[in-house]
Amino acid sequence: MFNNEEKNEREERPQATFFRFEDLRIYHKSLDYNNWLNDVSTLYPDNDKTQLIQRFSNSARNITFFIAEGSARNKSQFIYYLKLAKSSIRECLVCTSLAYKANNLSDTHEEESRNQLMEMTKMIGALISSLQRSANNHNNYGDPNYNSRSRHDDQMPVPEHVRNDMMSDY
Repeated sequence: MFNNEEKNEREERPQATFFRFEDLRIYHKSLDYNNWLNDVSTLYPDNDKTQLIQRFSNSARNITFFIAEGSARNKSQFIYYLKLAKSSIRECLVCTSLAYKANNLSDTHEEESRNQLMEMTKMIGALISSLQRSANNHNNYGDPNYNSRSRHDDQMPVPEHVRNDMMSDY
């Protein structure tokens, strides 16, 4: 689509972002993983009766979607969406293992996928910890008796596109 010169120019050009998630390194790491998966999926057999690559791609995209959606919410909701992103990372790891066991991923690709997924898990974990520390330091002006956890935190709805993915057979 773009030649290398145009691509390098786009990557080097500093841009002010309107959307907060575009400033997050984990968002860009998830985009890189999606691009990597798209490249690797061309090696996957066209007659995939299990629809594993479709499930794999959906899970990888969900990582990115959850980061973007959560960033527009309050801190406790953002943490919730980051946890959903971590769930999608685990789904990607299962898909990696299934594809590897079916000899659809090489040793190198399996290791690359695992390494990227582990790195994203660590990045999201660090972001969650940072948000939790920030929330604890700013809620109720430091009152140690204040319970920052909303009684609705565990009752947040699962986004419909995820619910559909969870219910689909692969």
